[in-house]
Amino acid sequence: MVFNFPYEISENKLLVNCSGMDVTFFTIEDSADMMEFIIDRLSQIKTVESIVITKGRDYEYDYDQVKLLYEIADIHKRLTRRFRVDQPVNDIELRNHASISQKLEKFSEILKLIRRDPIYAFKKAKRMRILLQIELDKKKDSLTKSLLQNHVEKIISELKKSKIIQEFVNEINLIKPGDRTSYRKIFRPIIRPVFMDSKFFVLPPRGSIRIERYEIQKGIEVEIYKVPGKIRLVYYLKAPEFFLNEEENMILQRARVFIAENRPPETENLDLEASRDFFYKLGKETIERIASESGIYLTGDKIEQLTNILVRYTAGFGLLELLLADEKITDIYINSPVGSTPIFIQHADFEECETNLYPSKEDAEGWATKFRLYSGRPLDEANPVLDTELIVPGGRARVAAITKGLSPEGLGFAFRRHRDKPWTLPLFIKYKMINPLFAGLLSFIVDGGRSLLIAGGRGSGKTSLLTAMMLEIMKKYRIVVIEDTLEIPVPYFRKLGYNITRLKARSVITRVESELPAEEALRTALRLGDSVLIIGEIRSKEALALFEAMRIGALAHTVAGTIHGESAYGVFDRVVNDLGVPTTSFKAADLIVLTANLKTADGLRRFKRVVEVTEIRKHWSKDPLKENAFVPLLVYNSKKDELQPADTLIHGESFVINEIAKRVREFYGNWDLVWDNIMLRAKIKQAMVDYSEKYDTPEILEADYVVEANDMFHYFSEEVKNETGTLDSKEIFKRWDGWFRKRIGKG
Repeated sequence: MVFNFPYEISENKLLVNCSGMDVTFFTIEDSADMMEFIIDRLSQIKTVESIVITKGRDYEYDYDQVKLLYEIADIHKRLTRRFRVDQPVNDIELRNHASISQKLEKFSEILKLIRRDPIYAFKKAKRMRILLQIELDKKKDSLTKSLLQNHVEKIISELKKSKIIQEFVNEINLIKPGDRTSYRKIFRPIIRPVFMDSKFFVLPPRGSIRIERYEIQKGIEVEIYKVPGKIRLVYYLKAPEFFLNEEENMILQRARVFIAENRPPETENLDLEASRDFFYKLGKETIERIASESGIYLTGDKIEQLTNILVRYTAGFGLLELLLADEKITDIYINSPVGSTPIFIQHADFEECETNLYPSKEDAEGWATKFRLYSGRPLDEANPVLDTELIVPGGRARVAAITKGLSPEGLGFAFRRHRDKPWTLPLFIKYKMINPLFAGLLSFIVDGGRSLLIAGGRGSGKTSLLTAMMLEIMKKYRIVVIEDTLEIPVPYFRKLGYNITRLKARSVITRVESELPAEEALRTALRLGDSVLIIGEIRSKEALALFEAMRIGALAHTVAGTIHGESAYGVFDRVVNDLGVPTTSFKAADLIVLTANLKTADGLRRFKRVVEVTEIRKHWSKDPLKENAFVPLLVYNSKKDELQPADTLIHGESFVINEIAKRVREFYGNWDLVWDNIMLRAKIKQAMVDYSEKYDTPEILEADYVVEANDMFHYFSEEVKNETGTLDSKEIFKRWDGWFRKRIGKG
């Protein structure tokens, strides 16, 4: 049976529509009928650059795959022409010979088979050559047999020119009739379900080797593949919407159209969370109705799944939400022109990877509209850069969007992913970014109300470490956060019971005039009362006001922020020489914590580490480096892969820690007790990690437990001090440990 599929040519695309046809197999790799149909079309049309087959989903084959089919079409045309016009002189005599006539029919069968299954056609031709050689050796009718041999040699030589045959020439003997396994290795379409604009590869790259596999959420998996000869790995995402059947795709498509046509105008004014709730209710009702009208039975779980998918591609951000749900992704890159290349990601374990995901121009335009709407900031040729924040279920991200006026090829995006929950010091211990000693020291310093800067390169974990540090602040203190792009999860801190407020300052990149400059936001913060002050990132003129306020003692509690810099002196150079802060004001900073992205020896893996904690001494005048003002307290040992205490810390000579001790009666003049308290804090952080691993309870390393554990540490410290007159570390830990084991249900 020869299939005639409906088709059309549009913009150099061959579009084949199988919707409504009762065919189980319809893709090029699965269907010999489709391969034959496509090759016949390509024999007539020479301008096709891609092929799209539609049945519930769009299956798109790019130009490299189209070229393979063009090769077969050309080979078939040349062979057909040869056997039509280049017959041997004694053709009539041959046709009168029954056995020869049968062989000519077999030639005809092979020619027809080339369009449907060129690999098996090649195998049959080779088999015929062997049989002809056997007959020739018997010397019966040698002339006609040699002419037939010329025919079969021509078929073999022509097919050998094709890349499809070259790919499998060593496996020909294993090929069976009707087996399409080989074609599934060659033809790998990009797939787009009809209800979404994005596309994806359904199969990993040819010849690739899977090196990692993990689950993001229920039903959403990630596989990492290494492709021979390529440095960059492939991040292969598998989500439920990629594997829906035709009925489910149809339901989602109709539901999406209905929602688009019946969307109430008031939803434009809803925030993202409220918009999702509205579309969830409407989407669920719509899916149930369409399924009922179509006579399709859906289970409760299936309705829930389809509703979540529908919300993701209507009110939500589609593929971005799947990627942002992966905690191992640190950055997402979508280059302009959108759709010409896959999405690229930065992976915590495997560095930069390309994905199997291709967004569309429609996706990009929809995202840009939502970013403008939810941020209140413009994005157009007059304002070609937009900085904002994106919050979706499972992840948060800082967004940098560009468009024409800066990007000649239109929209492009970069997303810096943040956890939807704050990072914690125990979590960082688990992932070896820090060790317990650093955690204990930082906790002690934060309680001591000192000022510190967290410095490092881009993507080295500065903001994440800053949020973890904030969890060490006792909840009895008020916190004021200043950011130009909202990255610190302030709403989550509120849920944890913190007295916290946030000021949004003008971005130094977008310069939206309706927003307050960062230096003015800082001066406002200083007038809001006695508070811990957190600066999301020190970038510009706000540095002058911040350091001046620190110098004159306007702030009574911890002051912390992030800044770009690769060393303590690099921070000084940026603050003083680039941002114009006087040297005398810079001295107000007490500590610099340096973070860094480190690499394995082969350069293929990257990991984050805190590499130095340096205190800033106060008795110097011009150059802190030459005058030994930078004194390391902790230094990273690459051989041991951990921070180790410097002699200054070991011998109790830290100026900052001794200044803290002077303000605590129990610690004053007693370095051993100070060190004992730092190690107690370290022991508590490590205990949380140990219990998490022992009982397989990763949730106890999250902010909720950490804040509660910190509160109880302070409670038991006060309790023991009142009872015994001293801060007995052993007794404090004993009481804390007993409480914590009960808290996690293991007491």
